[in-house]
Amino acid sequence: MKTTIDIPEMALTEALRFTKAKTKKEAVVTALEDFNRRRRMAEASRVLGTSSTFMTKDELMQARCARRTS
Repeated sequence: MKTTIDIPEMALTEALRFTKAKTKKEAVVTALEDFNRRRRMAEASRVLGTSSTFMTKDELMQARCARRTS
């Protein structure tokens, strides 16, 4: 879809740098896709909640070390 918008130069310059895009369009599309992905993930975590069955960082490190030694 073709749209005309006024994007602040600094924001677009940063988007080009962070996305390593070759065109302005590619930078904007990449930024929008990333924004939408992050919002979907945030919404999923709100809907699904948290779990007490997840491993802590220490438990994960212990499991990794145990796997290496066996």
